[in-house]
Amino acid sequence: MKKIFILAFLLFGSLYAQSQQPVMTLTDINGVAHEVTGTDEGLKIKGLEGKVVFLEFFGHRCPPCLASIPHLIDLQKKYKDKLAVMTVEVQGLNNSQLAEFAKEKGINYIVIAEEKAGNFVNYIAQRAQWKGSIPFLVALDTTGNVQFVQAGMLPESSLEALIKQLSTKTPAHTTK
Repeated sequence: MKKIFILAFLLFGSLYAQSQQPVMTLTDINGVAHEVTGTDEGLKIKGLEGKVVFLEFFGHRCPPCLASIPHLIDLQKKYKDKLAVMTVEVQGLNNSQLAEFAKEKGINYIVIAEEKAGNFVNYIAQRAQWKGSIPFLVALDTTGNVQFVQAGMLPESSLEALIKQLSTKTPAHTTK
């Protein structure tokens, strides 16, 4: 199933990317703007080049999402030089509510309210054929290429294995 998602993401993405290379700006709860460019095989996120990126869509009322937060905190701390966790909350918290939520949970990674993500959520939904199940993880290798897509929670050990795999992965080709 994961391979089908990745294949769909890549196939639809290359058709979509041939017509345009969208540039989107996502502003996190700290007011930092993150420029994201869609590519044929993934996403280029300015400032996160060379890192494995876990892009997760989550909700503040989603039990598996809440259970994932401590794992993501631990992994971000442990792999701060090779991992960037970027999350988008999709259950309706506004930016200030999400900032308070992140503070209460001790979140140490990038958190973005859907209202500050522009068309990014729709873009990912189209490219990955995502129907809204959360948590929803898109893992990018160090060159920004999508290597893994997962609907549902993964145990911390699986996420850690993915970090190790993607940070040592040498892609067959890169997209510029």
